Amino acid sequence: MEDGTWITIISLAVTMLFMLGVPVLLVILYWVVGCSFVMGLTLDNTGAELLNVFNKGFALLAMPLFILTGDLINKSGIARRLSDFAYSCLGWLRGGLAMAAVGACGLFAAISGSNSATTATIGSMLHPEMVKGGYDERFSAATAAAGGTVGIIIPPSIIFIVYGFLMNLPISELFVAGIIPGTLMVFAMMATAFIVCSINGWGYLIRLEIGRVIKTAIGAWLGFFAIGLVLWGIYTGKFSPTEAAGVTVGFCIIVGLISFPLNRIMGQDADTPVSEKSTASMLVVEGFTIREIPSIVVRSAQITGILAPLIAVSVVMQQILSLLGAQSVIGGFVTGMGGYYPVLFTAMAIVFVAGMILESLPVTIILAPILAPVAASVGVDPVHFSVIFLVGASIGFITPPYGLNLYVASGVTGVPYFRLLRYSTMYLFSLIAVWLLVAMIPELALALLPNR
Repeated sequence: MEDGTWITIISLAVTMLFMLGVPVLLVILYWVVGCSFVMGLTLDNTGAELLNVFNKGFALLAMPLFILTGDLINKSGIARRLSDFAYSCLGWLRGGLAMAAVGACGLFAAISGSNSATTATIGSMLHPEMVKGGYDERFSAATAAAGGTVGIIIPPSIIFIVYGFLMNLPISELFVAGIIPGTLMVFAMMATAFIVCSINGWGYLIRLEIGRVIKTAIGAWLGFFAIGLVLWGIYTGKFSPTEAAGVTVGFCIIVGLISFPLNRIMGQDADTPVSEKSTASMLVVEGFTIREIPSIVVRSAQITGILAPLIAVSVVMQQILSLLGAQSVIGGFVTGMGGYYPVLFTAMAIVFVAGMILESLPVTIILAPILAPVAASVGVDPVHFSVIFLVGASIGFITPPYGLNLYVASGVTGVPYFRLLRYSTMYLFSLIAVWLLVAMIPELALALLPNR
């Protein structure tokens, strides 16, 4: 048989494996190894290429550090304080707790940079509260899944780091470009939550109390400081994204270790309601002991151990696709649309379809090197296109049949996957509206960049 026939058979076989639930990493690896044999590429060459990805990827060091940051702010109690603040501000509105969950996702994302960590953390904390507060459990879980989409858009963002590494773009500029689009996504999902809850009459209202808002704001000051530290350092150029990740990890460790004994001295723990906490105890978070740090690091390392090999294998997959001519075929098809908007919308459609069946990491690694040059050829700013591309990839987190965030939300809430789809679809429409807005108005991504 000819090489093309063998590659077709291999592609169909790994597609079947994917549909049967085989992890994406193994599916891509099987495809890479199979195609390497067909094309006469040695495994030595494949192994060297896998290693080379990390030998030249200093920027990728920020990825495990931001993953660790997410686990630290969750364990320390900073995430809980941020969600308490969001609820105190929005709880007086119909659907206020759902809106607070989305707002908490945005605040958590501004420190962690991970969509799945955002969904898992906020979902596990606020889903039980929402169900107790009169919300439908399916809607509550779907809200956590949708809110997690901003985890890779609001800086710092793990996937922006990968995109910048692949396309040789300044990661600090990509971070800044994601601020306004990420904020718009949060507001759009809040508006959706308000409309859905108003129609269904869900949620118990609380009074808007300035004292409570001030107290929870004081309690969340360490979270605000961490967010400000990252954004200030990157925006002013004081440190690189990798250095920012290291600084944030160090800050969270210090805060966690200092807060734990201080809380015990004051006789208050994590279960003490915000309204009953003393003002002094609100200045520190629940914290953790030094003995808990190894388990936190191991948890973060497990996630990194999944993502890092996936990056390497996907890069090699993209190289093989280039050898097969896929880059020129797809690029030629998109270019053939002719004109700025036809090319841009065609590229967006490809990203959307890919996001339905793949996680954002392989979508980015495989398609960004193909679509970005084509978009640049018709005048799309590279940084603007990066935001368009990754907002589209983030929408894939709640788009069936893959929808990673839907699986994560289902896992942490116990609500079956297919029962989430009805309410996640409502959030999907609002996110697509923001996506189109960002695509048509470049200033939404470029306004905060002084040199654009």
